[in-house]
Amino acid sequence: MSRWFIPALIVALVIISALSLLAGTVWLTPNEILFALSGTQTDLASLIVTEIRLPRLILAILIGGILGLSGATLQGLLRNPLAEPGLLGVSAGASLGAVIAIYYGFAAAFTLATPLFGLAGGFITAGLALLLSRSGGTLALILAGSAVSAIAAAGVSLALNLAPNPYAAYEIMTWLMGSLTDRSWDHVHLAAPFILAGGALLLFTGRALDALALGEAQAESLGVHVGRTRLLALFGTALGVGAATAVSGAIGFVGLVAPHVVRPLVGHRPGKTLLPAALAGAILMVMADIATRVIRFDGPAINLGVFVSIIGAPFFLWLVLHVRSRAP
Repeated sequence: MSRWFIPALIVALVIISALSLLAGTVWLTPNEILFALSGTQTDLASLIVTEIRLPRLILAILIGGILGLSGATLQGLLRNPLAEPGLLGVSAGASLGAVIAIYYGFAAAFTLATPLFGLAGGFITAGLALLLSRSGGTLALILAGSAVSAIAAAGVSLALNLAPNPYAAYEIMTWLMGSLTDRSWDHVHLAAPFILAGGALLLFTGRALDALALGEAQAESLGVHVGRTRLLALFGTALGVGAATAVSGAIGFVGLVAPHVVRPLVGHRPGKTLLPAALAGAILMVMADIATRVIRFDGPAINLGVFVSIIGAPFFLWLVLHVRSRAP
């Protein structure tokens, strides 16, 4: 990997972040952004930047980063190029928790009820997946995650089916489509500690992932504790992705796409993919968020999760065909 690759990704993220502060229904000038960030003015432009766009930008960076990082970690851990955070059921569990908060009216009574219930749901599903797969290997973890994810998805469908009124169903569907609209500093303060802690745990798996590329038996012979690595990966994903999904709703494909974007440039080493994948995920998320604000149709704006799915689904199809063509 070129020593300039990570600095180049950081520079690209800074440029895209600056554009995110400028872009929107009301376009701002660079001078207005600088005055707003310096805190020397309290006009409308400053309020737009500090209370709307800046927390939204920070969340986009954190969420995209943890999705890309967890996707790279799980692909290395499971030795599966199609692995992504939703495979372990964390996203589905967080979605179910948020839906419960909306369905039973907790969201209307308490502003942060939806993300808090979503965070709890992500932890519960991750714990169930770990409990069901504790005596098995990689395949058991995949199967347990898929089972838990299916149960959580069934719960979401049941809530939609039994929604007490059309407004509750609409609110649930809107949240499930994923968005960063109307997110505030409260959401940043809630999600950031969990995302950063989860990201730190995932970064600790880098050396073990390189060894696991040779197989579990070979990794054990090199002194890697496979069970502990699996626990770190699962707990880090539960912390980070659970918190991300809790505040933004379901955002797919970033965790799948970001590692594949950077992998050819890092020599296909799982451990070396982690930090670049996190930066690439943050860039992709910020770019997608900008697009949802800039691209306008006659109807309502496109939700972030929908836009990412529209872009990510063709990539996923290409990836499946590419993997199949390389299979013996």
